[in-house]
Amino acid sequence: MSSFKTIRERAARRKGGDVILTKLLGPKPDNRKVAKVPDDRILSTMAERVFSAGFVWSVIEAKWPGFEEAFLGFEPKALLFQPEDFWHDLTADKRIVRNGQKIMSVRENAAFVERVSNEHGGFGKFLAGWPADDQIGLTAYLGKHGSRLGGATGQYLLRWLGWDTFLFSRDMVLALRDAGLDIAETPGSKKDQQKVQDQINAWAKETGLPRAHISRILSMSIGENNPPEVIAGYTGADLS
Repeated sequence: MSSFKTIRERAARRKGGDVILTKLLGPKPDNRKVAKVPDDRILSTMAERVFSAGFVWSVIEAKWPGFEEAFLGFEPKALLFQPEDFWHDLTADKRIVRNGQKIMSVRENAAFVERVSNEHGGFGKFLAGWPADDQIGLTAYLGKHGSRLGGATGQYLLRWLGWDTFLFSRDMVLALRDAGLDIAETPGSKKDQQKVQDQINAWAKETGLPRAHISRILSMSIGENNPPEVIAGYTGADLS
């Protein structure tokens, strides 16, 4: 395997220096803070990532106030009390994207959030208590017990909630393969995903960096060299 120092140096050269690269990494995630995220914001983020999957994100973002109104602020208890007619009417509601399967996933995930919240004193507390070195296990749990939360959707959900998450982006995987990690171009198998987890964990221990930052450095070290201003729009970085 190539050293992570070599990978970071390459990313820094591509972005105009280590100072700019460091800024592009964005805020440092803190899994403990996720414990304070209320259940309605958990469900809202779940729904946003589900509806964004395979769709233009900017369209979903622009319509999101309408989603919040239509889904009663994503309060799980309130949604679970709604009759069948409520859910049927949403399929014709112009405030939202009228995808029947994704609409019903909100009801299923409301039950998922409510169940886990009752067991752990809050869904956010459940997430905060999950071991940081076992993201693969957590995303598998979300995929198995939630609705439409498998794969990249579960990863983006965790990232959006502030959990320290690496993403299986094309460039991130390409960088790992280029560094010598023996994984498929699309690491969908449990074996390959565990290899990625183990390598990210090793680098996190070696560097002290959050896993999200390691993921971003990998992505910026190879592939299309997007300008810093474009990347800052995704990471929330302040380049001033």
